[in-house]
Amino acid sequence: MFKNTVDMKTLILSCDMGGGHNSAAKALAQWGESHGVECEIADTLSFISTDFSKTMSDLYIFTTKSNLIKIIYRTGEMVPRSRKVKSPVYVANKIYCKKLYDHIAEGGFDSVICTHVFPAEAMTVLRRRGLLPGLRTVFVQTDYDALPLMKDLEVDGIVIPHPHLIEECVATGARRDLLYPFGIPVRKECWIRVDKADAREECSGIFSDSGSINKDAHWYLIMSGSMGFGKTGELIRDIVDSEGKGVEVFAVCGSNTKLRDRLHKDFSADANIHPIGFTDLVPLLMDACDVLFTKPGGLSSTEAAAKRIPLIHTAPIPGCETDNARFFHYHGMSYSTTDTMQQVAVARRICSDPAFRVAMTAAQAANTFPDTSEQIFNLLR
Repeated sequence: MFKNTVDMKTLILSCDMGGGHNSAAKALAQWGESHGVECEIADTLSFISTDFSKTMSDLYIFTTKSNLIKIIYRTGEMVPRSRKVKSPVYVANKIYCKKLYDHIAEGGFDSVICTHVFPAEAMTVLRRRGLLPGLRTVFVQTDYDALPLMKDLEVDGIVIPHPHLIEECVATGARRDLLYPFGIPVRKECWIRVDKADAREECSGIFSDSGSINKDAHWYLIMSGSMGFGKTGELIRDIVDSEGKGVEVFAVCGSNTKLRDRLHKDFSADANIHPIGFTDLVPLLMDACDVLFTKPGGLSSTEAAAKRIPLIHTAPIPGCETDNARFFHYHGMSYSTTDTMQQVAVARRICSDPAFRVAMTAAQAANTFPDTSEQIFNLLR
């Protein structure tokens, strides 16, 4: 049980490079503030400049869409595992350490949580310079893989998603004594499950933009992410060809208005296809739907597992998301395939085979941890 016996003030450092890092930061701040901890979230690269942060975010999107991220990821794995050899990433993150130090000192923070490895590298630099003595620092890994850069880190704890990743992390050079398999922090809404009938009633009133929604049909939720990664249009076409109007499909496009508009145009004649822009009602949609199709982001997949919704992983971003898909599939928490017709076939089996569906949600329950945020703040304290 967490008891805030002292006035904690925590800085949570993220990066605008994929939504999962920011979502984890928000989940931690939500939990901390509800338990009397003053929290501030900061975009790490903005300590260089906001323009630089935006450039890096755009570069990240470009590398994922162009498949360069796979090359970059594998290059990181080639860095020698010896902790005496510092990676180029460690060296690069020295650039903004002075500004980061000033912000921490002036803000009176006594603890720092890093939801991206970049700020964890910067905090390691400050610790090696003997600055901010007594400051507690934790790095939170938001993907189900062993990040090679863990070998660089000198922090008070490295929080990883699952105990089964410990040996893999140690093999990459991470210190065993720093590894804490607490899970990935997700917002409290993902741990609260609404009755399916009630959720469908509410969603029907919100998302029925083209007539009534069949609340007795099978409901599919598709999440492509704001980058539109994957074959959303092809997947929906295969669903329509396979099931016609016997299923309701909700395609959440986030801030990707181009994808949403294209889906509106392509499926304007299909009243059971519902393209949706940005919405904060994804947890409610998860409660309402029978199956979730999504790319295997570490954070979004953990949110789905917390909701206990049967999960089909679609096209991953090469690198960490490939590892996420493999981990979930191996542990029975999802089914992973890039073949859209096979995705539809598995979705139909989930809806028709109760044993298959229950086995997947039971595996999700066995491999996710609702007390992750509490464990992290206890580690800081």
